[in-house]
Amino acid sequence: MDPLPLDRLADLARAMLPRAYAPYSGFRVGAALESRSGAVFTGCNVENSSYGLTICAERAAVARAVAEGHRHFRRLVIATETETAVAPCGACRQVVAEFGTDTEIHSFGRSESRRWLLRELIPHTFDLAPREGSTPPDASSGSLVPACAGPEETPLEAKK
Repeated sequence: MDPLPLDRLADLARAMLPRAYAPYSGFRVGAALESRSGAVFTGCNVENSSYGLTICAERAAVARAVAEGHRHFRRLVIATETETAVAPCGACRQVVAEFGTDTEIHSFGRSESRRWLLRELIPHTFDLAPREGSTPPDASSGSLVPACAGPEETPLEAKK
């Protein structure tokens, strides 16, 4: 599937701004994540009074995409109500990098937009080797690959 026009992805990210839950900072963020297959997943930030539990818009979109079976991303578009474009936070950079550092990042403020490749924003990612029996995202297939296998991964009900 062909990529969506960038302005359409920006509109989808902006449409998430009113849905953001940001009663503490007032800093609302919307995101639209485009998979390589052309599917788009949106997200917004959800704050918590225990700040460390806050979920950023970018990570919300990634979680939604992965839950729907997508692990290969073309572009991440974020929108804020600030004048200038804002780069994703370090945690969001690392989460997106889990699925590849060639993802384009586009940020839109009210009067400015910016574009980066993720590898420019996080040139040195934290990276662990996959466990034996597990399979990392397969960049060539675009399909959902089981994250783990083997008897040690039995459901909790079976462990009781």
